[in-house]
Amino acid sequence: MSAGSGWVSDALRSHEEQEHAERPEVPAGRTELPVGEREQQVLDRIDRARRRAPRVREERITMSHGAGGKATQTLIEAVFLEAFRNPLLEPLEDAASLSVGGARLALTTDSYVVSPLFFPGGNIGDLAVNGTVNDLSVSGATPLYLTAGFILEEGFPVEDLQRVVASMRAAAEVAGVSIVTGDTKVVQRGKADGCYINTAGVGHFTGYSAALGVAQATPGDAIIVSGPIGDHGITVMLARGELDIEADVVSDTAPLNGLCASLLAAVPGVRAMRDATRGGVATILNEIAKAADVGVLVTEDAIPVRHEVRGACELLGIDPMYVACEGRLVAVVPGDNADAAVRALRGHPLGAEARVIGEVVSEQPGIVRLKTAFGGTRIVDLLVGDPLPRIC
Repeated sequence: MSAGSGWVSDALRSHEEQEHAERPEVPAGRTELPVGEREQQVLDRIDRARRRAPRVREERITMSHGAGGKATQTLIEAVFLEAFRNPLLEPLEDAASLSVGGARLALTTDSYVVSPLFFPGGNIGDLAVNGTVNDLSVSGATPLYLTAGFILEEGFPVEDLQRVVASMRAAAEVAGVSIVTGDTKVVQRGKADGCYINTAGVGHFTGYSAALGVAQATPGDAIIVSGPIGDHGITVMLARGELDIEADVVSDTAPLNGLCASLLAAVPGVRAMRDATRGGVATILNEIAKAADVGVLVTEDAIPVRHEVRGACELLGIDPMYVACEGRLVAVVPGDNADAAVRALRGHPLGAEARVIGEVVSEQPGIVRLKTAFGGTRIVDLLVGDPLPRIC
């Protein structure tokens, strides 16, 4: 990016293409607008594009619709939310908050289609348990019970299924949850990829009454990540063996219920927690900015990334901000409580490298900006798809 482009990143191209017809023409003989005004016009175009009613333009589903970026959000809002809209669904948080017989419960569901099924640090089985536990945990609930639905392909080795199930049992024991019901379906050879797993989870809200959600973010809040990002996505990518790249990295898949409980017990007024899965930390930051109609400003040097992950990302041409984690959370807390939140997270083994990476600001609502190591600023936009398909 040239110095003259300010902090308008390449990620804006899709917005600029959509808004091309609305660009003001520069009359002959006149110079272009000053950089600051050009940047503001781009921001205005982005804002107009984001406020339009979502619409799926494609006639058929593509891989990008499942990647966690713009295509996924459009699909969810234009198809599923439009059809099922209700007050429990509309916040689009990781778990729904239900009131049943005077008790507050959390309910979530997720499906796992990772390829390969087995990778350094885990497999599809413990990934399914941990992912569902984490969706409940970041909602502020204590995970209690899970379901497990298996879609198995004809010819799938029974030994591999036993390994997956044993990993699920072990992960459930570590997280303190029970798998209490399930289902099994078998499809013809070639109609699946060995094994897919769907899980649902039920949790109980105890001891923390405040509703958590990214829409609660307020200017002045601090944004914290619980540890190095990108481990899981890069591990899965390299495990496929399609690239001649070696890196000593393993998946970070882990249950976050203990870490979340530690944060909530130590810090009053936690606004939101999210586990950084599909779309990575960048997607969560954009969800905060959009849902709360605030700006988000983060610092590149503050974002923890392992050297091995950063090196692999550079070789692959991928920004670690967009790479999925499976054992990391992003928390939004009042700025005055940031130090206490970091101490609470670092007091747990899974949060030993927690850091404040940025803040919520009032300027440029809906936009995520990154202060780069070179002293400039660029926009961190949502990707349309995902550079690492099938990672969870």
